[in-house]
Amino acid sequence: MFYQIYPRSFQDTDGDGVGDIKGIIDRLPYLQALRIDAIWLSPIFPSPMADFGYDIADYTGIDPLFGSMADFDALISAAHASGLKVILDLVPNHTSDQHPWFIEGRSSRDNPRRDWYIWRDGKADGPPNNWLSEFGGSAWEYDAATGQYYYHAFLAQQPDLNWRNPEVRQAIYDVMRFWLRKGVDGFRVDVIWHLIKDAEFRDNPPNPHFREGRPPHESILTRYSTDQPEVHEVIAQMRRVIDEFDDRVLIGEIYLPLHRLVAYYGNDLTGAQMPFNFALLSTLWSARSIEKIIADYEAALPPGAWPNWVLGNHDRPRVASRVGQDQARVAAMLLLTLRGTPTLYYGDEIGMHQVAIAPEQVRDPFEKNVPGIGVGRDGCRTPMQWDATAHAGFSASRPWLPLPDDFVRENVVNLAADARSILSLYQALIALRKELPQLRSGDYVPIAAEGDLLLYRREGGGDAVVIALNLGDQPVSIASDAAGLAGKILLSTFLDREGEKVEGALDLRGNEGVIIGATPIDHAG
Repeated sequence: MFYQIYPRSFQDTDGDGVGDIKGIIDRLPYLQALRIDAIWLSPIFPSPMADFGYDIADYTGIDPLFGSMADFDALISAAHASGLKVILDLVPNHTSDQHPWFIEGRSSRDNPRRDWYIWRDGKADGPPNNWLSEFGGSAWEYDAATGQYYYHAFLAQQPDLNWRNPEVRQAIYDVMRFWLRKGVDGFRVDVIWHLIKDAEFRDNPPNPHFREGRPPHESILTRYSTDQPEVHEVIAQMRRVIDEFDDRVLIGEIYLPLHRLVAYYGNDLTGAQMPFNFALLSTLWSARSIEKIIADYEAALPPGAWPNWVLGNHDRPRVASRVGQDQARVAAMLLLTLRGTPTLYYGDEIGMHQVAIAPEQVRDPFEKNVPGIGVGRDGCRTPMQWDATAHAGFSASRPWLPLPDDFVRENVVNLAADARSILSLYQALIALRKELPQLRSGDYVPIAAEGDLLLYRREGGGDAVVIALNLGDQPVSIASDAAGLAGKILLSTFLDREGEKVEGALDLRGNEGVIIGATPIDHAG
C-alpha cells in the first residue's frame, strides 16, 4: 500500500506555513500506525515553484523550503527503520526554465545543450504546429534572442526535454542512480507517456468529442505529442536502471485508456512494474461502470502483470467530494479489497474534501491560466488536518493554502477517538488486508449483480471473502445462496456488524459495504 504525501501540505516544523521533510519525519509514527507500506513524495527538489516543484532546477538537490540533504538522509533512515519504503517523484519530461541545462541551451543555437530541449523554427504565421499546452495557449514559446520556439507541454517555465537525445537519457538515468544509491526505493515518473514526441511534429487532429466548458487544450487529440511507440524503449531503459538495484520499483503516471495503459508494462513485463491506473478517478460512480472498468482492466493486463488502483491524487478533486461523504467509505472498501496495489492520497483516510478556494487565494497555475475550468487543484492540496488547534496542528503560522472550517471536527485526533469514523474504517480495512492473504494476492472473481450493487470474490489458498458494495442510498437485499454470500460479516463500512451471520439473505443499508468470510467456489468448467 502506497501513501502519497504532498510535502507542502503534510507537516510544517519551521513555522513558514509550508510543510517540510522534518515534518514528514515527525509524522512517521502516524503512518506506521496506519500500517501502509510505502510513502511517495511529490517533488522536493530545488525549484522556482512555478508549478510547485514540478519545475525542477536541480535534480540532485533538496529545495531549502523543504529542508536539507541531511534532512532527507534522516528521513530515509527513519522511514526504513519504521518499515516504510520511500518513493520519489521523478519529473524527466521537462525541467524549469531556470535549470542550468536550459539556460545553456537557450544562450545560442549552436550551444551543446541546445538539442537537450525541443527547439523548432516557426511557420510564417506563428508556431511550428498546433500543439497546445495543458496550462493554456500554444505549447510553443518564442525566444526572441535566438529566433526559435521551444516546446512546453505545461507552463512556458517548464520546457520539455528532448528524449530522442541519448545524452538527455543518460543524464536522467544518472539522476536516478544518484537517489537509488541514497536508499530511495523507487520512483513515480511524472507524465511518462509524454516523453517522446512525433519526430515529424505533425499537427494534432481535432477532438470530435470536445465540448464547450472544457479546458481548451482538450479541443485537440494528443496523437502526435504523447504516447509515441518509441516511448516504450525509454521506459525499458529506465527499468534496467531500476534493476541495477535490489527491490526497487518503477511507477508511471499515465492518463490513457486501459487498453493503451497496459502497454506500459512493457514486452515481457520489462517496462514499469506499475503504470498507474486512474480509471476510478474519472468514471461515473455507479456499480455497473465500476464493474466494467474492473473487468476490462483485468482482461487487458498482460500475463503476470500486477494491477494497481488509485482513488485520489494531487491533481484531481478529493474522492469524498466526487462521490459524497457516505460513498467515500464504500470507496475505501473498494480500493482496499480489489486485486493489486492501492495508493492512498494523504487525508483521504480522514475524509478530507475539496476545499473551496477564494479567487484571491488561488495558487494553482493551471487554474490561473485556464479560467472557467470549474475545479482547480488547490482544493485537494490543502494542509493535513491533524487536530483542532490553530491551523489544524499543521503549522504554527498561517498555511500556504486555507483550511476548511470543519477541521475543528474532522481531524486525526478526533477521528482516531471515534471507533466508527472513516479513519477507524481505513485502519480496520488495512488490518484485515494484512491479515488475509486472499485480499493481498488472491484472485478477483466477479459475481453477477444488478442495480446499485457491486459484488466480487477474492480467493486464494483455499480461503475466500466476498465483497458486497451498495453504491446507492437505498437498502438492498440479496439472496445469499444465489450469490454464495453465506458466512460471517468480517467488516462493514459502518463498523457495527462484525461477526454477524449471513443466512438466507444479506441486507445492506444505503451506502454500505461489507466483507464476508465465505467458502471458495469451484470455478472449473
